[in-house]
Amino acid sequence: MRAATAHLATITGPGYFISLALGAAAGAWLAGSLNTLNGMRPTLSHSVLGALAGAIVAVEIYKAARGIKESTGAAFVGAFALGVAVGRWGCLFAGLPDFTYGTPTHLPWAVDLGDGVGRHPVQIYESVSMIVFLAVWLWGLGVRASWALRRGFYALCVWYGAQRFVWEFLKPYAHVVGPFNVFHLLCAGLVAYGLVFYLRDLAGERRGDRATQGRALSFPGPDHEPV
Repeated sequence: MRAATAHLATITGPGYFISLALGAAAGAWLAGSLNTLNGMRPTLSHSVLGALAGAIVAVEIYKAARGIKESTGAAFVGAFALGVAVGRWGCLFAGLPDFTYGTPTHLPWAVDLGDGVGRHPVQIYESVSMIVFLAVWLWGLGVRASWALRRGFYALCVWYGAQRFVWEFLKPYAHVVGPFNVFHLLCAGLVAYGLVFYLRDLAGERRGDRATQGRALSFPGPDHEPV
């Protein structure tokens, strides 16, 4: 992704990365704390989902102010997917104090985190989901698929938001709207964002293809005019 990183540097400025960092930090602590302060053990916390959502909001505001229209997230797709895939194992090994454990289950692959209760290994579920995405995305890059090259970040948002939305039903977090917790709402917003921008970019790509196909082919003829 060296080319994507170089391209990112040419169309943005230092303010882009400052906005990204500040948005990620604010989103991480805001989302994590909203979830834990609403639970049985009120405390400040942080969340990778909140970091992603906060970074997206801050970057989109920055891009709107600078008039940047194209996607700038391609350089972060692989790092984010791999980071979640590896990091969730750290959450699993941290046990109950990490407060990312699953609800009780009698399934044969339940994990006991030290309290004698078998629980859904939601951290492993999420890790495997992101490994699958990473493998498909890398394959897409290898065959130069336009979805991976142009819209990989939006695809990441849809996949990450959708798979985590499912796993949130297997966590003992407090509900805020019906059966949904804070992270359910963030996941829904992330999926909506990814879909809207993915489809918008896809439509733009197709319009460009049609314009190219409808353009006259130019090669030397008897009158030296395009034929």
